[in-house]
Order: sequence, then structure tokens, then C-alpha cells
Amino acid sequence: MNSQHDESSLRHTEAYYHLVLERMTPRATPPFESVEMQERVWGRRWGVENDVGRLRLCVLHRPGDEMRAIDPTGRYDPTIGAYIDEDEQWYWRDSMPPDLIRMQAEHDALAAALRAEGVDVVYVDCPPRDPHAVFTRDMAVAVKGGAVVCRLGLVGRHPDSGRRGEERYITRLLVELGMPILHTIHGSGLLEGGSVCWLNSSTVAVGMSYRQNEAGVRQLEAVLAEQGVRVIRVPLPGYALHLDGACVMVDYDKALINVTRLPYWFLDTLREFGIYPIHVWPTEPQAVNCLAVRPGRVIMPAGCPRTRERLTAAGIETIEVPYDEILKNGGGIHCSTLPLIRDP
Repeated sequence: MNSQHDESSLRHTEAYYHLVLERMTPRATPPFESVEMQERVWGRRWGVENDVGRLRLCVLHRPGDEMRAIDPTGRYDPTIGAYIDEDEQWYWRDSMPPDLIRMQAEHDALAAALRAEGVDVVYVDCPPRDPHAVFTRDMAVAVKGGAVVCRLGLVGRHPDSGRRGEERYITRLLVELGMPILHTIHGSGLLEGGSVCWLNSSTVAVGMSYRQNEAGVRQLEAVLAEQGVRVIRVPLPGYALHLDGACVMVDYDKALINVTRLPYWFLDTLREFGIYPIHVWPTEPQAVNCLAVRPGRVIMPAGCPRTRERLTAAGIETIEVPYDEILKNGGGIHCSTLPLIRDP
């Protein structure tokens, strides 16, 4: 009887709380990014830790009604050979307005090429006056175990124009898929995924430009530091926007590069990591913007025969997709694809 009375009295003391919880020990390991914890909590292993492992899941945006925001009346500037609207923050590099049917056919061919390689393709919506939303790469960065949602630089005068706002659409998709969001670039940070390149599983290069600032890169760096990944800042020249116009990994130890857009010391950095540079043919700079679907196999824009020869000579298999019309929008195949899952 006394024992029962003691137990009843103990339950009403603060000591009882501690006696219970000392038998329920939290565990910090295995870490969040481990396969065991990913599958247990999030249903599958998410994220990427390289740019060439077999691609499993990829986000696209098929060009649609948002392309009609490119108004062909009175917007063409012959001095730069492009349609441009500084208020709504878009440009189109041609003397003729977009051919939406052709853009969609090219984009469908890209999606078909991805599916033929065993890649699951999902689509994201976009703001209704955002012609550059086809370039899904900039919306987020996949890292080990999840994603970092980017903060895009272009802000149009109209609430639905410019690229600022894509963040909401990609966040919604990631939540629907069940992918962990490890961070969202905030404050005055700017970061776009096209400027992020995994050199290997422990090193990420980020191209610094008007579209990526120190505040944004520091936030990505903090996430990667928790995973033991180092960030290398690569200054880009002039108004160059993203690193994927200068360097894209095509195999674990090979990169396709445009040396005119890279600082001299970056070539030494590639050598230090044992990465062999394959130089794009000078008149085919668009070829750099390709996508590895597995080690040593890439999807690249058609019409770059000299660069394709160089890739083949280096042991890289190539799949060509016509992409001329979408290229007029300011980006290529790499820009148009956001990998969410790659094999390690």
C-alpha cells in the first residue's frame, strides 16, 4: 500500500517527468541525409551529390501561355537584335517573335529523350507572365537529402512578370512530391540553380554574377557545410549569368567548358580534382549547356558537330535534341532541367 502511495505521489512531481524521459533517449544519428533516415521519414532517398550520377527524377516546365507575354509590337531593339521589355524583365534573342509550337515540339523531344533514359519527369507551373520559366534549373538546388529553394533576381513591374515568384511554384511541387526542403534563400540573398555545379561529392562550384550574390551563396554554403561539402566561388565575367554557360560536368572526371567565361585559375582547380576539361568548339558555345543522364552520357543541343566530335573522342556518348527555338529564350538543355534525384 505504501508503495502504491509513493508511486501516486511521485507522478505529481517534476522528478517523475525526468524519470520517464531518461528512458527515452533521442538519437542524432544516423544523419538526416542517410538512406536509412530518408526512407524511414521521407519515403525514399532524395537529392543529389554529383552532376553525373544516373538521373532518376527531373523537373521540367513545358512552354505555354506565358510565352504570349513577349509582345512583338514595338519591343524589338535592332541594336541588340532582340525583343526586350525592361519593365517586365524578359528578352527574346531573335528578330522574329517566339514560335510556341516549335518550342513545345523541342521541349517534348527533350522530355522524350529523358524518359528513354529511364528518367521520371514531373512538370511545374509558373507565373502567367514569365517567359523564362522553362528554365527550371534556376528554381532550386538539389543537395544531399533535399532541396534548397532559390531566390531569383529578375523582378518585373507587373506582379506576375519577371522570374521572382517561381519560388512559390517550385515549393508547391516539392511539397506535393514529398521532397524535404532544407532551406529557402531569404533576406537579400540571390541564388539561381544554373550557377551551381557539383565538381564531386564534396565540392560545389558556384558562379558569382549579378544573379548570385554573397548573401545567397552564404546560405547555400551553410546547408552544404552541415554535409561536409565545400563551396568554391567562381567569378563570371561581364554580364554572364550562370556557371552552366561555362562549365558542365559530363562524367565523374570530365567537364565540358567554355574557357572564355572562366577565370584562369579555375582550370588549375579542375586539374587539382583530376577533372579533364573538354573545350567546346568556339563557334558552338551553346553546346556547353548540356545534361548528363548518367556518367559519360549526355543530352546536348543538335547542331554542334565539332563539340560532339570532341566529346566522342573523350569517350562521352551523346544524344542530340533540336533546341534552336528555346535557345533564343536565353538558355539551353541544362537550364531547362532540374534534377531532384541522382544516384550517388
